Amino acid sequence: MATQFSASVSMQTTSLAMTRISFQKPALISNHGRTLSFNLRRSIPTRRLSVSCAAKPETIEKVSEIVKKQLSLSKDQKVVAGTKFAELGADSLDTVEIVMGLEEEFNIQMAEEKAQKIATVEQAAELIEELMKEKN
Repeated sequence: MATQFSASVSMQTTSLAMTRISFQKPALISNHGRTLSFNLRRSIPTRRLSVSCAAKPETIEKVSEIVKKQLSLSKDQKVVAGTKFAELGADSLDTVEIVMGLEEEFNIQMAEEKAQKIATVEQAAELIEELMKEKN
């Protein structure tokens, strides 16, 4: 008899006040050439689920504005903490220009190895706050 399990987790927002987290385990049981497959499901409603960013909202906003400016994006273009520069069409040269704009705006110097790891607005904001904290 062979039994096989794997799992997946999904989240669904049902309203502003409630989020539902679902667990699903596909199961396969074999016994003497007979196979039975089914899904085990468990759904858990949760009222408290938050995703947060270590950087301050005002830093995120300022970084977002600089990214929009450097990439010549329209004012109504949505750029949030999780936005990846590549999703906005930025190549490596654009990313260098974004970093230079951030350094100028926040009056900081980013080490090249740290600057190369920046791929999102959130990562840039977190690095800026870290460097500003070291500076003070």
